[in-house]
Amino acid sequence: MKLADLRQEYMRAGLSESQADRDPFRQFERWFDDALRAKLPLPNAMTLATVTAQGAPSARIVLLKGVEDGGFVFYTNYRSRKGRELEARAAACLVFQWSDLERQVRVDGAVQRVSTAASDAYYASRPLGARLSAWASAQSEAVGSRAVLEASMQEAGRRYGDNPPRPAHWGGYHVMPQSIEFWQGRADRLHDRLVYKRNAAAGWTIERLAP
Repeated sequence: MKLADLRQEYMRAGLSESQADRDPFRQFERWFDDALRAKLPLPNAMTLATVTAQGAPSARIVLLKGVEDGGFVFYTNYRSRKGRELEARAAACLVFQWSDLERQVRVDGAVQRVSTAASDAYYASRPLGARLSAWASAQSEAVGSRAVLEASMQEAGRRYGDNPPRPAHWGGYHVMPQSIEFWQGRADRLHDRLVYKRNAAAGWTIERLAP
């Protein structure tokens, strides 16, 4: 089958200005709750796109771990590729895709680290293996073999036992949105696209985009 022959008609729902909440975070909560009720796999999975200091793009999937203090929160190794790119240029784009609901959400904004206390609290809530792997894995660096990783994990376990401290190189980021776009698939490719833009004087404004 040719890829160009793959087709899908979007018929599930619409999104009008009258339906949309005036607050984009409440609108996101509505749609996220719909994804939970639909029992979609990994509804908090999101594409995180960053750029290098030279402007080269890169993207990967990470997990949303909170919507708080006006931002979308995820956690990672600060020395990883994405961490280095965010240190060089503190801006990112997030994309959620909930295909079964024919929906996407795109978030564009500045990025800043969460507080040390917030990173400590989330790290402490993780399973022991995940806490130890934050020590064992030099994320994004070349590694000789799987055996090297497993040996590093065993060494972390011997060193820290059941109560490893949070590594200073591991923690959270806030993506602080300047715009949030909600995309709802519609028939004949006349999709609904509503974008919320942050306005210092007027708060959030809503604008419809052509599909």
